[in-house]
Amino acid sequence: MDYVSPIDPRVAEPLARAPRPAALEGRRVVLLDITKNRGAEFLDRVEQHLQRRGAETFRIAKETFSRAASGEVIERVAIHGDLAVEGLAD
Repeated sequence: MDYVSPIDPRVAEPLARAPRPAALEGRRVVLLDITKNRGAEFLDRVEQHLQRRGAETFRIAKETFSRAASGEVIERVAIHGDLAVEGLAD
């Protein structure tokens, strides 16, 4: 059975955003491919830009775009990255 949150996102307390780094040089950036059409192509371009700015990139793909990321995928993002980019495409 799928989990459905009882919290209405329209009335939930907003969460503070994490601070952005001043530079990308030396940062580890996870590129999360959600496996939608052309998402990998988008991330290829983003990866080129990040690497030119001195970032180290690490690619991870979700099992399927139609479901939330598994705990294993979320853990890998947290372990391997200082920052993350999620590739949405269509």
